[in-house]
Amino acid sequence: MAGKKREIQLQAIINNQSLWDEMIQNKGLTVIDVYQAWCGPCKAMQALFRKLKNELNEDEILHFAVAEANSIVILQPFRDKCEPVFLFSVNGKIIAKVEGANVPLINRKIINLINEEKKIAAGEMVRPQYHEIAFVDSDIEGAEEASHVEQPYRIAIIKPKAVSTGKSTEIKEKIVNAGFVIEAEDKRLLSEKQVRAFYSQIADQPEFEDFVSLMTTGLSYILVISRSNEQEPPLEEIASNPGTELKESFEKQCEMATPMVKKEWDSLQEYLERENISQFCDVEENTDNVNKLIDIFFPDFKSMANIKLERILALLRPALFQEKKGEVLNIIQDEDFKILMERQIVLSREEAQILCKEYENQDYFENLIEYMTSGPSLALVLLRDNGLKHWKNLIGPRTVEEAKEFFPESLGIQFAMDSLPVNQLYGSDSLEAAEKEIQYFFPPQNTLAVIKPHVTQEQREEIFNLIKEAGFDITQAKEILLTKQQADKIYFKIKNKDFYKDVLEELYEGPSLVMVLTKWNASLEWRRLMGPTDPDEAKLLSPDSIRAKFGINILRNATHGSSNNFEAMEAIKTVFEELFPENPEKN
Repeated sequence: MAGKKREIQLQAIINNQSLWDEMIQNKGLTVIDVYQAWCGPCKAMQALFRKLKNELNEDEILHFAVAEANSIVILQPFRDKCEPVFLFSVNGKIIAKVEGANVPLINRKIINLINEEKKIAAGEMVRPQYHEIAFVDSDIEGAEEASHVEQPYRIAIIKPKAVSTGKSTEIKEKIVNAGFVIEAEDKRLLSEKQVRAFYSQIADQPEFEDFVSLMTTGLSYILVISRSNEQEPPLEEIASNPGTELKESFEKQCEMATPMVKKEWDSLQEYLERENISQFCDVEENTDNVNKLIDIFFPDFKSMANIKLERILALLRPALFQEKKGEVLNIIQDEDFKILMERQIVLSREEAQILCKEYENQDYFENLIEYMTSGPSLALVLLRDNGLKHWKNLIGPRTVEEAKEFFPESLGIQFAMDSLPVNQLYGSDSLEAAEKEIQYFFPPQNTLAVIKPHVTQEQREEIFNLIKEAGFDITQAKEILLTKQQADKIYFKIKNKDFYKDVLEELYEGPSLVMVLTKWNASLEWRRLMGPTDPDEAKLLSPDSIRAKFGINILRNATHGSSNNFEAMEAIKTVFEELFPENPEKN
């Protein structure tokens, strides 16, 4: 009971407007943890707040509160945000905001503001004229329900030819470098209905039907784009992970220079024409049309607008992997992370030195390298909304000493080992570093996948979603009526079997959708996602598999895939021969 009482005294609970109005009149500084009812206040910060409360001993001018965003009108902009938000109110005026559980920054800001208040009270300085943070006008009826359709979005389609030749990456980079923001994107095979909806204004042109056919035979990128209006943040709020060096992990794997933006463009179409890439990418900028198209291509766009899915690399060091793997994986899943890929790996000395670079000036560095190379570690690719910050907050700082002081409830403390004073869990320092590390530890491989003719368009869409949820990238795709030569390459293991003619008859019923799927261990992962060959067996052994859901019988079992990497490459070369020039050395 005593512990509960101290916790209530530490942070006032603000869950209605009248309590907010009363709290905002506090004298001095009030630090407000804005939280969502479904996830609660940020527990990781309570140790810091309690420490500051005790050390500063300024109960008259230092207050802490937790405020539920859904219950307070003025906090409307923070509703449905997963990331912690901390507001700093000085004598009734909210003057600063910090996003994320950034312990050093919040600690520094509180101490600085309290020191200012003490100096003001002592007559040693004049109160600064703080700029108050502006909030959304709470008097606007229905502001919470404001739809994405009121935003100045554009929608663009990068055409199949640009996607198949790898030009889409360059186009997206140019769009971003021109000052635009890609709010949502999807790579998919467009349906006739979708093409006709986007290009309705040219439907009366004589070659429109041929154009529709062309646009539905290969992958396109669909982008929702907005105009960037972000300003440079103050210097002290830029460092979201202070105390940790930004690693240059595996830079040789993929280096990229960011070009300088010389001009900001209001019209995306104008910019694409200026860059001579408008023939590869079509844009719709009319607001009414964009609203309709977003509902067609991204029906969940409004609900997903505040969700920022991020992939990161996580690693369990050897002793933790051997002793507590199951416990750690359960916590990861309870924290709403999705494990996209995992593998055991014994690090080389060079790899260990790169991953442990932040400890290289410590006396125990050599012991750490020896430990990291002594046995298998577990590498994971994790996906979650705001995954990078959430993982950092979950595992805590890099050393046990720092974790004890600032994050006593972190996994770094929970799974600390006596042998070395380092966090037994590792996480990427930045999203850029994460992608480099994922590419290094999970090098992508290709496999061939076939969706058979009997699968309907609606079922195809569902299979597409399952493929993407499993972490595959659909690198290439086209809808074709397979020839016998192509089928022989894809099914070469059974082409001499008596039942092969039945397989061919099923394939000749209509066009198949043939794809190149890319992921680490792609062939095995695709076969696992498909499930057993016989749909009846799949329903028993793997009820969530594609064949269990969409297969009819052993011939009409929805999908096919290569057994191994060699078979996959041979089949890919046959079906996507345009990607493999006969004399590549001449190019």
